[in-house]
Amino acid sequence: MEVIPAIDLLDGKCVRLYQGDYQRSEIFNDNPATVARSWAEQGATRIHVVDLDGAKEGKTANLAALEAIVAAISIPVQVGGGLRDRDSVARLLDLGVQRCIVGTVAVEQPELVQALCQEFSGQVVVGIDARQGKVATRGWLETSEILATDLAQRMTVAGAAAIIYTDIHRDGTMTGPNIEALRELATAIEIPVIASGGVSSLTDLLGLLALEPLGVTGVIIGKAIYTGDVNLTEAVQAVGNGRLQDIPPGGFSTFA
Repeated sequence: MEVIPAIDLLDGKCVRLYQGDYQRSEIFNDNPATVARSWAEQGATRIHVVDLDGAKEGKTANLAALEAIVAAISIPVQVGGGLRDRDSVARLLDLGVQRCIVGTVAVEQPELVQALCQEFSGQVVVGIDARQGKVATRGWLETSEILATDLAQRMTVAGAAAIIYTDIHRDGTMTGPNIEALRELATAIEIPVIASGGVSSLTDLLGLLALEPLGVTGVIIGKAIYTGDVNLTEAVQAVGNGRLQDIPPGGFSTFA
């Protein structure tokens, strides 16, 4: 399972939100490119970036920071937030971003997503962000009546390379991922699922490993890495090998 550290951009800075609330943001670093370089040095094989301003405004808003992140590292970068037309996706791919994540348009313009998947095969991922199983859009500011599993099935048919599933009520809370929702989603579709939201410990990662045979191939971690609750190098080593050993009474120490 791939461990993917997250960088959330707000006003060009690296921040974390609590349950998607823009009014409850915490700045972790003024230089996102430095953060990306650090994650790469610690063993990350991919960086997940969300343009929070873009998600709210409906267009890419942190282009300079995105350019700096891509230039700073050699590992793949995937970006989401405000990508609601063909030119926005093409611009980021031309910039060197490997995968673009679309969310709102999957609900509002599914035919556009299908066209993007055909034109940019393997480079379009659909982000499904849910509140109580229903899909939220426009930077999580609106909630639709569409069920996450239904949308995932439609986007699978459309040609999405993968689904990133975020439980909004878990995001930034460090209360653990929504295992049952992930299990239901992964069982319903045949393309890879990437878990996001709530991961707070290596124990959470171990729990997600049980879903790997169902198609949960990756996990995005944000706040827990910034706070030090999860050591990125140890997480990559643990999940990459798929097994842990020498587990002391108080937690994890040695990884196979």
